[in-house]
Amino acid sequence: MNEEQQKAENRLTLRLNFGDYMQKIRNIAIIAHVDHGKTTLVDKLIYHCTAIKDHEKKNELILDNNDLERERGITILAKNVSVDYQGTKINIIDTPGHSDFGGEVERVLNMADGVLLLADAFEGTMPQTRFVLSKALALGLKPIVVINKVDKPNCRPEEVHEQVFDLMFSLDATEEQLDFPTIYGSAKEGWMTADLSDKTDNIGPLLDAIIEYIPAPKPNPGTPQMLITSLDYSSYVGRIAIGRVHRGELKEGMQVALGKRDGSIKRTKIKELHVFTGLGRQKVEQVSNGDICALVGIEGFDIGDSICDIDNPEPLDPIAVDEPTMSMVFTNNDSPFFGKEGKFVTSRHLHDRLYKELEKNLALRVEKSASADVFTVYGRGVLHLSVLIETMRREGYELQVGQPQVLYKEIGGVKCEPIEEMHVDVPDEYSGKVVEMVSVRKGEMQNMERKGDRIHLEFLIPSRGIIGLRTNMLTATAGEAVMTHRFIEYQPLKGEIEGRKNGSLIAKEPGTTFAYALNKLQDRGRFFIPPGEEVYEGMVIGENTRADDLTINVTQSKKLTNMRASGSDEKTKLAPPIQFSLEEALEYIGKDEYLEVTPKSLRMRKILLREAERKRGSKINY
Repeated sequence: MNEEQQKAENRLTLRLNFGDYMQKIRNIAIIAHVDHGKTTLVDKLIYHCTAIKDHEKKNELILDNNDLERERGITILAKNVSVDYQGTKINIIDTPGHSDFGGEVERVLNMADGVLLLADAFEGTMPQTRFVLSKALALGLKPIVVINKVDKPNCRPEEVHEQVFDLMFSLDATEEQLDFPTIYGSAKEGWMTADLSDKTDNIGPLLDAIIEYIPAPKPNPGTPQMLITSLDYSSYVGRIAIGRVHRGELKEGMQVALGKRDGSIKRTKIKELHVFTGLGRQKVEQVSNGDICALVGIEGFDIGDSICDIDNPEPLDPIAVDEPTMSMVFTNNDSPFFGKEGKFVTSRHLHDRLYKELEKNLALRVEKSASADVFTVYGRGVLHLSVLIETMRREGYELQVGQPQVLYKEIGGVKCEPIEEMHVDVPDEYSGKVVEMVSVRKGEMQNMERKGDRIHLEFLIPSRGIIGLRTNMLTATAGEAVMTHRFIEYQPLKGEIEGRKNGSLIAKEPGTTFAYALNKLQDRGRFFIPPGEEVYEGMVIGENTRADDLTINVTQSKKLTNMRASGSDEKTKLAPPIQFSLEEALEYIGKDEYLEVTPKSLRMRKILLREAERKRGSKINY
């Protein structure tokens, strides 16, 4: 055998070995609506593959390790884990289900070859299922449908299966995508089956389906190419780039080119290579195409940049991300209670924290005002921005935020606004109230169907019509309404929408509130504060029964005398104060009000605290 034949044979052997290696990797993303059981399912997959030995902690959510995620029961940050099943490495990406975190979904789907579409056996397909699934189908990913929670009473797995098919058909799925396998089971109880009549006692059938139906990455030798789709941070090595190798191989110590979004190319070097193993990472010397890896040592990268060959750089297309639809003013806390509870209270702290968030929060934009320490933050919706605010307050920040504002666009010379598809599930007796409330806010009903003893309503409504709607709807339906919405498109402006009807009750002077004063003023409106609460001048302490604002004194105590008279010592009966969550408070505040956010408190206040200033500035357009 001559030298040329030997080289050809070596190349063939290398390709065959490479192909065998590729067959042993599966990259899947798990997509579903909020609270349909994605994270629970991933946890059970990890336990089944014994990536975690401690089975005593089986009921603890491993992936939602962020306090905020555990409390709200939603996934906010996409996460990577890997399990080994029968000699095949399965890279699992847990994605957020809410459309406000579309930036996260967009990035991680670029790393997958297939998706597990999870649907609740009772609720069926929901708005966010549609949102994430449309992204996955557009990328050509192969779905496996998992009908979860079949142990719930009144579940309807066969109907939900038909719903999923109709949904995929309406999203222009290909013939191959429509020929999807279906697995039934209960992630919480830890079992899955391909046949509902044959219940199993483990989650193995789902893992078998992943290996059978999700395609392995195709061998793609050549110069290296990798798209940076996520990042991590270590106090020891700095920022770490995470992504999937699309072509060729990457090696430790390799000189590579960093292709920026603006088209520029930078030289850089890979100091270390890591792959995902179980819940952690393992250092390796090289990674081939198809695997998901983390690169240490890459300087100055952003999400969406490419790692490519140093001599012949061919960057991949950067990730397209949905544009923001809402903005909010962030500023440092300048209320009289400034600095009492937080560690980070200055505008410099606020500036550094917001710009640090931009490094990993793809759908966020920040603009600094030239005149003052005011930042305009643009996001995908109230939930997207409120999660950032909640995270910051838990880290010890004090800040003030203004009323959420919808972003308008000029399209063909016409002023347009964002329109959302809204789904409401409500008991039959309240459906009329819901339709009326949405119609007043320029919503148009698209569909109405009965699900058991509840009515399912679908509307198209302007984004600005949704601000403040949830609180009013829950009040009108005795807390029974379940409301979800997602951005659809920009349409011409729908006209005036009536805002909050009631004015605010405002504290006249600083001090401690007394039950005596609150009792005397109960006919003026509903209070947000209990007796014994510290207030300051200009703080919003309640809702007026009328449309205008009213300044009242709630710090007045009862004058004591040494005389006793019949009826003078009657018991004080106060209605319980209204408690707002962060989202409810953001949707409630008016244009001339701020929400003061500190690690321990949420307070509403007027932007101008003194009554005389408010009267002088009443003509200012906030």
